[in-house]
Amino acid sequence: MFQGHEVTVLDNFFTGRKKNIEHWIGHENFELIHHDIVNPIYIEVDEIYHLASPASPPHYMFNPVKTLKTNTMGTINVLGLAKRVHAKVLFASTSEVYGDPEQHPQDEEYWGHVNPIGPRACYDEGKRVAETLCYSFAKQDHVEVRVARIFNTYGPRMHMSDGRVVSNFILQSLQNEPITIYGAGNQTRSFQYVSDLVDGLLALMNSNYSLPVNIGNPEEHTILSFAEIIRNLIGTSSKIVILPKMEDDPQRRKPNITRALTYIGWQPKVGMLDGLNRTIEYFKAELSHAKRKESFNVYGHSASKKSLDQDLAKFSDIKRHNTL
Repeated sequence: MFQGHEVTVLDNFFTGRKKNIEHWIGHENFELIHHDIVNPIYIEVDEIYHLASPASPPHYMFNPVKTLKTNTMGTINVLGLAKRVHAKVLFASTSEVYGDPEQHPQDEEYWGHVNPIGPRACYDEGKRVAETLCYSFAKQDHVEVRVARIFNTYGPRMHMSDGRVVSNFILQSLQNEPITIYGAGNQTRSFQYVSDLVDGLLALMNSNYSLPVNIGNPEEHTILSFAEIIRNLIGTSSKIVILPKMEDDPQRRKPNITRALTYIGWQPKVGMLDGLNRTIEYFKAELSHAKRKESFNVYGHSASKKSLDQDLAKFSDIKRHNTL
């Protein structure tokens, strides 16, 4: 927007929060529309970043049918819009298309190893069919598409109930709670900082390259060592607790980013410790805010009945306004 682009954001706020974009509210080049892409939308655009879909296992497993609808019907609606207005589309795919990989590291030529009926299938297969839709629209209707296969990403503005490794470990450590690991902890992940991801998406959209591109940080760590790194950075006494392995949990995950470096000139820049420290500071602030809110709620419950009735009346007005 600082470059003069007009940005329209569509969100149904299933996992997103208005707080994440409140600093843009009122900007002359920014518009927010409360919308679910499972339903068609008719607007004029030049470029579309199709980022819709819950991405953490607890969120996409909560309503697996809706996850599939978002990645199929939603993607058809996005591509249909692009076809009508001749817009370029960048689809946010995922490293989950590789499933529990038998090839390591994973490059874009690898077709994957996915359980099509497992608990993660609604997301894994949803993204796989969405990629197929992108290239079908490109072949049949000449829609210009870009596909980014995004590996594990973390950073400020993650939701505290996100449920993924980084947020779980940081919050557990900050509260001196046990750090929970599912499985032996020797499974590996590669984590990239959010600003590197944003740079990668922009570079891909602005490139002339149309095949899938891995966007991730190839620095690989076991989950156990990653938990120890976060615990040491925070300086907590949290114990590490090993819990039963999750079904279909990938055992190794590391991107080959040769294609990204060669064709779009991208590679991650933010070191893991730097990124983690920034994220830890964010979650410290979020926890502090949550505790202040909790204290306020406790005080409110001890208030007089008259005060409580007034609060309920205000809530009813707000609810009625939002319903309208």
